[in-house]
Amino acid sequence: MENPLKTVEKKINGFIWTLAINGVILLLLGVLIVWTDFMLRLVIGVLAIMVAYVFFYSAYRVWSFKKDIEKYLKFLK
Repeated sequence: MENPLKTVEKKINGFIWTLAINGVILLLLGVLIVWTDFMLRLVIGVLAIMVAYVFFYSAYRVWSFKKDIEKYLKFLK
């Protein structure tokens, strides 16, 4: 069995990378907002999609983390 602390560390690192990449993309989109009206509409649409993606992905990661903790706790019983 894999060390539970390694599993937790791996999942947290993956979540951190996801947030960092989304932050960079949002920063680039923020720069594009400043330039044109068309880009503003496009960026707002993409931003809404990205926020939805972040929520879905975060929910999946938390669910996955919960499953790993439950598996570990069952192992201890």
